[in-house]
Amino acid sequence: MFILCPDTVANRTALDIRWLPRRFLGRTILWPRQGGWRLWLRVVFETEVLRYALALLPFVVAALVWQDYAIIIAKAPILMLIVIYLVEARLLRATPAQRAALVSDAQADSGLDMLRARARAILTKIAAGRGLQSGCLHLVIEQSDLLRVAPLSLVSVQSDEGPELLALDAGERALIADMLFAPPLTERQLQRIGLARKIEIHDLTFEPVQVSAHARMAALMAARSAGE
Repeated sequence: MFILCPDTVANRTALDIRWLPRRFLGRTILWPRQGGWRLWLRVVFETEVLRYALALLPFVVAALVWQDYAIIIAKAPILMLIVIYLVEARLLRATPAQRAALVSDAQADSGLDMLRARARAILTKIAAGRGLQSGCLHLVIEQSDLLRVAPLSLVSVQSDEGPELLALDAGERALIADMLFAPPLTERQLQRIGLARKIEIHDLTFEPVQVSAHARMAALMAARSAGE
């Protein structure tokens, strides 16, 4: 999971938004400032050009090994396109029939209900902690459709006041990391649900005006305890 905010993204200017929900996956490359080498590799692997190059690497090796046939190999664009298609559509992704069978209807409905409940809990705590009284918050989750590799989820909290992408602090990021993909609704399970239901983006909204007085008081007490 890649939680998006100015403190976690190296190219911060890419986080500017003009509409909601703002989508990033497949539109711009966001470079992590933290998260370790696994996150870096997964973000890089999402780049189509790199995957195409890796798929065509055997042709390069073959041309170097059998140099007498290098020209013939280089003039096989149709075969190269077939290889790219097989890698992208069959190896890395699930077919339409496979997608439909990833989860049952009951599992999908249960997972989406759980996601909505978790999103509401997360956004309630963020709104209460910030003392927000108006506007609308969006918990936006984008997931890669590459099923055969580790899942990549871009998670952000966006506000219609601006609009803007919230600059989440360490505590808010930890809240999302702890609550959003806890079992049984894991990151992989949500990806399966999204593929089966053809959901490209999860946009879960919450109006801060709905935050209860109890939640606001709890947030205030937590802030005071942290400051002591």
